Amino acid sequence: MITDIKINKPEPIVSIKDVAVFDGHTDIRLAIKTLEADKAVLITEFYSDGLLLLKELKMHLKRRLPNKTFKEQRKYRSVYQKLSNLVLIEVVAHRLIVKKAPVIGWLKKLYPDTSDFFLSFPQIQGLNSAWQWYKNGISVPVLRNKVHPYYGTYFPTRFDHLELFENWLKRYTGPKKTAIDVGVGSGILSFQMVKHGFQKVFATDINPNVILGLTEFMGNTKLSRKIELDLGNLFGRFDKPTELIVFNPPWLPASHNIANIDQAIYYNKSLFPDFFAAAKELLLPEGKLVLLFSNLAQITDVTKEHPIEKELAEGGRFQLERCFKKTVKAASNKTKRDQHWRALEEIELWVLTN
Repeated sequence: MITDIKINKPEPIVSIKDVAVFDGHTDIRLAIKTLEADKAVLITEFYSDGLLLLKELKMHLKRRLPNKTFKEQRKYRSVYQKLSNLVLIEVVAHRLIVKKAPVIGWLKKLYPDTSDFFLSFPQIQGLNSAWQWYKNGISVPVLRNKVHPYYGTYFPTRFDHLELFENWLKRYTGPKKTAIDVGVGSGILSFQMVKHGFQKVFATDINPNVILGLTEFMGNTKLSRKIELDLGNLFGRFDKPTELIVFNPPWLPASHNIANIDQAIYYNKSLFPDFFAAAKELLLPEGKLVLLFSNLAQITDVTKEHPIEKELAEGGRFQLERCFKKTVKAASNKTKRDQHWRALEEIELWVLTN
């Protein structure tokens, strides 16, 4: 099954035409005008030249675009994403050919049959960061061991919701025969449930990189016998009722078409109605449905609708047993985005029953 999975990865550009060159002698303002004219720019000398061009592009866009509110920040990031991805860099024999470039193992691991190609500079930056996380691992407060997220797999950079779930698991006294983890991601919730004595966790995800990465990470360890994976939407092929269903859904409604890793961050209109309908069929009479959520969308004025509150008010399927809330930790000093709303953000753990 795993060998048949088509991995999400940046599409390699085999050849390019009509491209401008950027090196230490190029006028940066001219290069930015070239990008704004929808023409590609190729980094040819030093890796740092690409970093410089993107830094100047950000400054240029911040002067042009308002960047104060949450919605304005989303607009700014959209324009930056479009223009920055016109900055290209060349790969030869699975290595970047510019000087002083990082060695990125994904170039060979993800493209075994294509050694020479071009990618956008932001894609290379993403591959480089992902390689460091994968190679070195990430420490998570609620787990003994590091996780090694595969390329294109969402993993948390904040842990408030994981700590909330950890505390709930410590107090959980129900049966621990089976559980279903919907949208397993980097696997942390499943690992927590195994740590707390669940005999079998059925874990699904719509992202093929998640399934391949967790399969590789677990190998032939005890985890691989405790956690069964399936590539599929919501509950996938798992159709046996269970005593616990866990879901850490996206926290923001989509304002654009979503694909790949964005599906871990943004939800479409059908996600919650489809989930609750399917969960009703699979939750045992005395079972628990646990959702990890946030008031992020409401406090940033993205939407006034809270999908879990809406289900409880209108769905007629579940009862609220308890909702635990926790104020999030302050934003990192390294975070440059305006995040004044973080003081109002609360992480939520909802426990629903039949």
